[in-house]
Amino acid sequence: MPILETHEISVRFGGHMAVNGVSLTVGEGEIAGLIGPNGAGKTTTFNVITGLQAPTRGTVRLDGDDITKVSAHQRARGGIARTFQRLELFGSLTVRDNVRTAAELRGSDPERVTDELLERVGLTAVAHQRADSLSTGSARLVELARALACRPRVLLLDEPASGLDDGETDRFAEILLDLTTDGLGILLVEHDVPLVMRLCAQITVLNFGEVLATGTPIEIQKNPEVVDAYLGQDPGAPG
Repeated sequence: MPILETHEISVRFGGHMAVNGVSLTVGEGEIAGLIGPNGAGKTTTFNVITGLQAPTRGTVRLDGDDITKVSAHQRARGGIARTFQRLELFGSLTVRDNVRTAAELRGSDPERVTDELLERVGLTAVAHQRADSLSTGSARLVELARALACRPRVLLLDEPASGLDDGETDRFAEILLDLTTDGLGILLVEHDVPLVMRLCAQITVLNFGEVLATGTPIEIQKNPEVVDAYLGQDPGAPG
């Protein structure tokens, strides 16, 4: 059974159907990709999954339970965590305090949890620096550690490689792969197509709010409709 499942999710804003019949799954210990052009409905889908946007129709399930009408706060406590495309750190706080703030919400030994997470994502050396002094790459890792402090079953990442150089992207990818060994499910929205192809077991492609294709990285790269709508003539190049 998937950790996370959406079934026929649709969202209508007035006369505009932003998302139409989107179904996807994320398995335990799996990284699933959600890609497509700007405006394809990826962030709206994320908002439905996390409870920030009510669907017009469709369902969201976590560990088999229907959570479609559950609040965003309850979903977070139940095991869904998220990062945002735009960095959302507490700039005046230290790296450690940013992570500890989230760890304290889950109660059990926040000091130990914070230290373990900082070590795991490689931020121990900058733990006492202000968050607003960090490079984009390090700031993305703070967001990741803060999300992990909520002890999620599934983690939604919205363009986490945005602003990273090649070395930072490689490091981030290694951390994500390591996290899946604990059984964490990850849903990744990302315009760095080579990164998506490297990490994801399955990929869902959205276009104009609808699922254009779902498949393995090889299947997606060979799909002529996906190449035409998003990947372009070079399947390894971002669209």
